[in-house]
Amino acid sequence: MDWFNIYGLKIIAIIMIPNIAFALRVKDGFKNYWHNKTVEVLEQIGRFGCFGLMIFNIPGTYFGFWFENALPVYAATNAILVITYCVIFGICFKKNSVFRALALSIIPSIVFMFSGVLILSVPLIILAAIFAPCHILLSYKNAVLSQQPI
Repeated sequence: MDWFNIYGLKIIAIIMIPNIAFALRVKDGFKNYWHNKTVEVLEQIGRFGCFGLMIFNIPGTYFGFWFENALPVYAATNAILVITYCVIFGICFKKNSVFRALALSIIPSIVFMFSGVLILSVPLIILAAIFAPCHILLSYKNAVLSQQPI
């Protein structure tokens, strides 16, 4: 794997499938109940940075797999995580719950952090460390607030 990560592209593409299906089927989209601009901005920076760095490795900041035969571990672990993500998304498609919010925010956070650590991509690790707590917090707060009476 040089500057282009085909496996990362496949991971991002598969994660996006249920999200695109959701956007097409739910015309109103996602309702944001918890407004914290700082966390929202950091989450978006982390999200799009992780998307890009899962696909493109920046020379000098990416050091490759740090142990022999890491590629099968990378591929298998991410495949399990992505399949789990898609299954939970499908099962909980119409259910707005804290479980769904946490599962669908924790799994991609693990994918990004695990991938960054395994391929020793410093910027991916940093952006995953920004994305994960922000995404999980936003998802959790919105799930809790959406269940409260107005």
